[in-house]
Amino acid sequence: MEEGHNLTVEQCKKISATAITSVDSFSPQQIMLSYSGGRIAVSGSGMKIVNFSKTSGAFCATGDINAVKYLHKGSSLRQKLFK
Repeated sequence: MEEGHNLTVEQCKKISATAITSVDSFSPQQIMLSYSGGRIAVSGSGMKIVNFSKTSGAFCATGDINAVKYLHKGSSLRQKLFK
């Protein structure tokens, strides 16, 4: 059974997420997260990880958040169309 995943961005200054399995990379400009459905790329400036618990999957970061992109597992639509 897949665990529920939630993501919240508050006033482009704080991001919180649940069901995060790992923090793959981080810098003040980008944080890469993994969850059961794929990866999440968080872009911005001055970002800092406030909390991450691998056991509970809770994640929180602050900074100026400009974009959040979901990168799903498996092949993309483009890859499926142009085999």
